Amino acid sequence: MAKLTTKKRNKIPKSEFGMPKERKYPLSDRAHAINAKARASQMVKRGKLSSSEKAKIDRKANKVIGHKTLSGLRK
Repeated sequence: MAKLTTKKRNKIPKSEFGMPKERKYPLSDRAHAINAKARASQMVKRGKLSSSEKAKIDRKANKVIGHKTLSGLRK
């Protein structure tokens, strides 16, 4: 995963975060998107993130990762 310094993180637009208001879970590239999904799962298990918040993060991350739906179309 590429190193994301504070300077680089501050340059990322809010729209490229899983939780834009808090600027949490950066989705700036494929590696960070995969990591965001993993961290969100951990936070749900700890009770610090709701399932609906995790679902939103997963949807945004899947777009960056390039996951496809069963019909073969991108989400």
